[in-house]
Amino acid sequence: MKFLTFNKEGKQTLGVKMDNRIVDLEAALAERPNDRIPTTIMDVIAGGEDAVNAIDDYIRNLSIEADSSFLKNEEEIKWAPCVTQPNKIICVGLNYRKHADETNAAYPEVPILFNKFNNTLTGHNCEIAVPKVTEKLDYEVELGVVIGKEAKYVEKENALDHVFGYCTVNDLSARDLQMKTPQWLLGKTCDDFSPMGPYLVTADEVGDPNNLNLKTYVNGEVRQNSNTSDMIFYVDEIVSYVSQHMTLTPGDVILTGTPEGVVLGYPSEKQVYIKTGDEVTVEIEKLGKLTNRFVEEK
Repeated sequence: MKFLTFNKEGKQTLGVKMDNRIVDLEAALAERPNDRIPTTIMDVIAGGEDAVNAIDDYIRNLSIEADSSFLKNEEEIKWAPCVTQPNKIICVGLNYRKHADETNAAYPEVPILFNKFNNTLTGHNCEIAVPKVTEKLDYEVELGVVIGKEAKYVEKENALDHVFGYCTVNDLSARDLQMKTPQWLLGKTCDDFSPMGPYLVTADEVGDPNNLNLKTYVNGEVRQNSNTSDMIFYVDEIVSYVSQHMTLTPGDVILTGTPEGVVLGYPSEKQVYIKTGDEVTVEIEKLGKLTNRFVEEK
């Protein structure tokens, strides 16, 4: 299934993508109550397969007409991040071979981990202010892995059993801030630096996460064009590795790194960083396109 969250009357509400329309679950439940149906994405993730199956059965039994009041068009909603309150946002650096090559970095022997915070979360079609403190704002299309079952000391062979689903993420990076110190955190954690969505797609619909095409477009121009098969550490390895050091809980998000084509990887004379007025779209096969427009910070 494809889940999403959108803003409605001052709060976030849960939706399910059905063909070209969206089922507003809160509105549907107002017409046909069912106390087994979770109404937030975090509750869906925590409920796992049982919650997904309950929602699937509920929607199948709805009397859906073209003019049903609980159906929404994508163009009319205000998107929110597809995962709204992760306990942890864990990121993997230098995890694509060609990206390491373009930045003249050695391939890491173990995953390079850093973190982001919930202040970085935003959604599809949301405007993002370019921070006043950076002149080198870069894009990074990344596969987001959303944990569905608690994971501690998980073996690689069983790691994907702990994944609820996947989403498209843009790991925005202020390169001048990132390189200011040996720690990358400052350049990664400005407000709205992790647009996430449009959808959270359950793992069964995605299949092999290590063979997905992914792209970035800046004002319509293709900048990144690769496949998750170029990862140095695959998703099962990453989940297992992280779980050796900390307990992963339902709703945690792991960003798995970006492929080649970032601005930082260009020769210095060809580096054109994101500026006010730019539109950036990141896209991953089976997961959808995530678009944001960049505006001046007030």
